This record gives sequence, C-alpha cells and structure tokens, in this order.
Amino acid sequence: MDEPIPATDSGLVAALTAAGLPVEDLTNGEGRFFAYRTLGGTPAGYGGYLSLGSDILVRSVTVPATMRGKGVGRNLVALLLRRAWEEGRQRAWLLTTSAGGFFEKAGFKPAARDQAPATVLATPQAQGLCPSTATLLSRTITV
Repeated sequence: MDEPIPATDSGLVAALTAAGLPVEDLTNGEGRFFAYRTLGGTPAGYGGYLSLGSDILVRSVTVPATMRGKGVGRNLVALLLRRAWEEGRQRAWLLTTSAGGFFEKAGFKPAARDQAPATVLATPQAQGLCPSTATLLSRTITV
C-alpha cells in the first residue's frame, strides 16, 4: 500500500539520510513522495519522483534493511511507476551510484546522458546532487 506524503515527512527524511541519499532538494516542491506499508501495516519504505512532462525522474526509493532481499523494493518500484502512469507519464529515468543492478532487474536499462531529455538533465540530481559518475537508467512505464 502507498500513501502520499509531503517532502518534509520526518520518516522520509530520516530514511533517505540513513541510506546516504540526498535530501537537499526535497523542499523545492517538485517531487511526489510516498510511504509504503505492507497490507498488515508494517512500514516498508519510501519512494518518490519528479514529474517532467511525459517523463519522470525517480527521485528516491529506500527499503528498511530488515525488508531487503524479499521483493519489497521491486514492489515499491512497481507501485511508484503505476502512480506515474496514472498521471500520464510514459518514461522513467533515474541516476544511481550503487543500485544499478536492482533497477535493471526492475526493467531499467543504462542510457547515455545525451539520450536523456533536457528536463531530466536540468534536475538538481543531474546538475550535481548525484555525482557525474552516477549511472543513468531509463525504462518505459507500462502497467
């Protein structure tokens, strides 16, 4: 289950910080963020994206260490992409320094930076929040 949350949600900020993900741009008002729980109500993580026309930039996905390796992250990504698809978004992009393999299993493929739309390249992540060595990945959003 997912629940929309504000970018200032203390649980989101704490989870991103603990995972070593950037939080400096959270309050710029451009992102959509969600808290995830199991059907039993157990917290299962956070995710978010920036809407960029027909595209999105996956902003962050994090799962508690106790839930990793159980398919929770894969389900979070699917729910996040479904939300974007319901808003009419067609392609997802992301930058990562350490989770490329995880996202490739979720259907993302590596892409050259010059293949990304200008809207993606203009985001705070592409402009410096993520290092220039971060891998760019992309996939079509389908449900």
